[in-house]
Amino acid sequence: MQTEILFAGFGGQGVMFAGQVLAYAAMDKGKQVTWMPSYGPEMRGGTANCIVVIADEEIGSPLVQNPPAAVVMNLPSLDKYEPLVKSGGVLIVNASMVDRTAQRDDITTILIPANDIAEEIGDKRLANMIAIGALLGCLDILTVKDLAAALEAHMPGRHKHLLPKNFEALRKGAEHAKKQRSNQ
Repeated sequence: MQTEILFAGFGGQGVMFAGQVLAYAAMDKGKQVTWMPSYGPEMRGGTANCIVVIADEEIGSPLVQNPPAAVVMNLPSLDKYEPLVKSGGVLIVNASMVDRTAQRDDITTILIPANDIAEEIGDKRLANMIAIGALLGCLDILTVKDLAAALEAHMPGRHKHLLPKNFEALRKGAEHAKKQRSNQ
């Protein structure tokens, strides 16, 4: 089995970190993994995306043209990457930053107000963890517990105090996605 996931948004939205944590979680579970980042010319506010490939066997190429899953954190990313998601795939959309729904009906789209939920938790930087939680609520690649364990194992010591809120964000994202899928 091989799964490819695209994460996209503006610099500063935690897109790269979300991809890295997913890659660490898969690696910690004994999977083969690639993580390939791509940055725009600006650090914050420019475009940023990364591709994570998770597989049971050796990965032939980290390049992906039509990922079966994508997490988009803003409208430009939705506009650019929605057409590329493989038919039958999953698209997680940060509805806090996007003013339209997805236009395709051949994919599962989860609209999650990630920024709004992050603010409810008390830290706007958690939007990426809410989005990745939603992704895990839709795909059977890893569990929220797997991702929480990866956060705990790989987060720098100076940020360990943020773990409880990150765990809460992952859970809320997964719950929101599962609830939305059952209503579709």
